[in-house]
Amino acid sequence: MARTVWDSTVGKKTVMAVSGLVMLLYLVAHMIGNLKIFFGPEEINHYAHWLRTVGEPFMHYEWTLWLIRVVLVVAVVAHATSAYQLSRRDIGARPTKYANRKAGRSFATRTMRWGGVILGLFIVWHILDLTTGTVHPGGYEHLHPYQNIIDTFSTWYGNVVYIVAVVALGFHVRHGLWSAAQTLGVGSRSRDRALKTVANVLALLLTAGFVAVPVGVMTGVVS
Repeated sequence: MARTVWDSTVGKKTVMAVSGLVMLLYLVAHMIGNLKIFFGPEEINHYAHWLRTVGEPFMHYEWTLWLIRVVLVVAVVAHATSAYQLSRRDIGARPTKYANRKAGRSFATRTMRWGGVILGLFIVWHILDLTTGTVHPGGYEHLHPYQNIIDTFSTWYGNVVYIVAVVALGFHVRHGLWSAAQTLGVGSRSRDRALKTVANVLALLLTAGFVAVPVGVMTGVVS
């Protein structure tokens, strides 16, 4: 049954929708956590420690955090795999390109595939920079995100990579949230306007919230 569902176009779109919503919930929480940097080093450094003690004493140190990481990895892999396979299926169904772009096709729709690639590469760089410290430009300090963030956004390339990825994320969320609603049967003629408004507002808030951090470092608000 599971294989039959996965092999169908509807099944792959459903996997994309559900995994996308899981990642979207994480992004909202992650953005809120990032904004703690504006309240000083003690606030965000304490938050980094708290993430590793969530669920104690029932959960061991870092168990909840690793559980979240596993869920996110599964969501990212499922989302990317279904997106790639749907793309190949779409190309196979129409090997010859259309003479003209589809009427009313938004910029976000046209760039969903490239946006996904950009975000995938960014995730790898972001983890190596601020989670493992492998490519971190300064002296990486475990459980000291305040200084680590300042180090990253004190470099021109750190700002460029991050802001480009966040803008791509905004377009991805704007189109993806509305598409997920249609796939899961939430959309309708009467709700489409409201759903598009919610998608636009959420995409704008996420973009502004994430970009605020490097801008804060660049302008000296965070130092």
